[in-house]
Amino acid sequence: SVLFALARYAEAETQQQRALAIREKALGPQNPQVAAGLYGLASTVMARGRAAAAEPLFRRSVEIREKAQGPDHPDLAFSLNGLAAALHAEGK
Repeated sequence: SVLFALARYAEAETQQQRALAIREKALGPQNPQVAAGLYGLASTVMARGRAAAAEPLFRRSVEIREKAQGPDHPDLAFSLNGLAAALHAEGK
């Protein structure tokens, strides 16, 4: 997002949370677009130095993408990489 690119992470996080809520309500909680929103939000949370808070967001993104798109879908790789980064940051 533009706010993320401008390093306005707090604002970006707020807007991403809002967008995620809209997607969940409109599309259902297991939709791949929800997974994409979770990934974006988790990435912003990571940029703010909060890996422990990002981890469950990445995990949920992985779960949704794996169920909805299968274990070999390229989008799943993004979520897995994000989760790996959060785990690394946490020393796991």
